[in-house]
Amino acid sequence: MSDRTVVFVCLHGAAKSLIAATLFQRLADERGLAVRSTFAGTEPDPAIQPNVVARLLEEGVDVRPLRPRRVTRDELASAWRVVSFGCDLTALAPDARIERWDDVPAVSEDYGRARDVIAARVRMLVGQASGAQ
Repeated sequence: MSDRTVVFVCLHGAAKSLIAATLFQRLADERGLAVRSTFAGTEPDPAIQPNVVARLLEEGVDVRPLRPRRVTRDELASAWRVVSFGCDLTALAPDARIERWDDVPAVSEDYGRARDVIAARVRMLVGQASGAQ
């Protein structure tokens, strides 16, 4: 397995970053890519949002055993890619290559729209990972 990791980070580590990480991993696995994804928050919630758990279960992804966690300086520094949803990570990782997906709609307001925007960007990122293989 590759040491290439994509770290998705949102404020609470309980919705956008989790959705992105699960979608990314599914697509990367389908393509046989040696890359993994993870999710974290800058101010993690104690649990994943229940609506996110339910919606991902509908897609065949069981995230019930997972818990939001705080992002670390080390994982950002060693990541192949870092994607931020509305978080300024420059103080934590000044040298990391950070993509900002700040315009993704709130999951709590419109899960389907948020997921569609995330999915479109994740597909592009998986394509980049495929080209870098």
